[in-house]
Amino acid sequence: MKAKKVVSLLMAGAMALSMAACGSTASNSGSSSSGSSSKSTSTSSSKSGGKTVGISMPTKSLERWNRDGSYLKKQFESKGYKVELTYSDNKSAQQNNDIEGLIADKVDVLVVAAIDGEALSQVLGEAKDANIPVISYDRLIMNTDSISYYVSFDNYKVGQLQGNYIKDQLKLDSAGSKKYTIEMTGGDPADNNAPFFFKGAMDVLQPYIDKGVLTVPSGQTKFNQCATDRWDTSTAMKRMQNILGSYYSGGKQLDAALCSNDSTALGVTKAIESDYAGKNKVLITGQDGDEPNLKNIVDGKQSMTVYKAVANEAVVTLDLAIQIMDGKKPDASLIKSSGWKFDCAYDTKSYDNGKGIVPSYLLTPEVVTKDNMDKLLVDTGYYKKGSDGYLKAVG
Repeated sequence: MKAKKVVSLLMAGAMALSMAACGSTASNSGSSSSGSSSKSTSTSSSKSGGKTVGISMPTKSLERWNRDGSYLKKQFESKGYKVELTYSDNKSAQQNNDIEGLIADKVDVLVVAAIDGEALSQVLGEAKDANIPVISYDRLIMNTDSISYYVSFDNYKVGQLQGNYIKDQLKLDSAGSKKYTIEMTGGDPADNNAPFFFKGAMDVLQPYIDKGVLTVPSGQTKFNQCATDRWDTSTAMKRMQNILGSYYSGGKQLDAALCSNDSTALGVTKAIESDYAGKNKVLITGQDGDEPNLKNIVDGKQSMTVYKAVANEAVVTLDLAIQIMDGKKPDASLIKSSGWKFDCAYDTKSYDNGKGIVPSYLLTPEVVTKDNMDKLLVDTGYYKKGSDGYLKAVG
């Protein structure tokens, strides 16, 4: 079953979460790096009984995965676990090979952020045969019964935050006879999260499109029309350049650009800077809190980003993995017993990967704008503000 065929099933329970209060402060230390496929190994083993955690990340080419990998590695090392961390250069075949290597190394648990949620069934079946539990990290892995748990953010909520931001900024509820224009840029069709982001936003915006308050001159309102392979910045830029040239020539006004994440927002921003003839400031959404996008927010080029505190996502993954390695069967009680100080939900209804419901721990995303950036990102210790006024991730 392809991901697009199960989107409706996945969405059916998206709002039916088993909510529970959360709370433990994440370590805010981390580091960023860049490059191609790579592997790093640590040797800590003081409190862990010599156990090893295998972590498979998609790529170093997107800033956020460097932060995820670094936070995860440091969290597990802080508890004495040995860590094998791989990056797969956004190549599914490489990720399969990397995971095979981690299985061969007899890791005690696998944490996997999939490049292609449809491409790991066989290798994760090998992990199951080797009695290695698997945590699907951030992106739900599809069509396998080898997944023990899923840790992510409320991805539908991410899209809702983006859609509501556009609705509120354009004052669509009081638009009267005024009409606004919008174009959409979605995410990678191989990433199971991408349809959630898009649907969350469109569920907010579609009623205004139906009323004629919002118009989409390109007519591209379906996910498969707006998707961006591999979340690639240049792909998003070229598509938006084509849209601007075809539908906004002669200074026709574009009011908003819904972008599902920051890498696509970068491309759309570049296209608007180079090819848009209108004189107005275009609302542009994003997600992840990448440094170049935060700079654009400060400079007024991007309007907002949805921030997901991946340091907290690493904390949840750590505590979950420890219980799994200790032979326990974590459930909603993990939230209370861990004492986390951030919002989280335990969900046993929403995330069906085609083989069954995957028990999920979902954190809460937040809207970041120029006005609240310091409070949400700097005061919490995740970023530092430089003398130039721009933010840098701590690490």
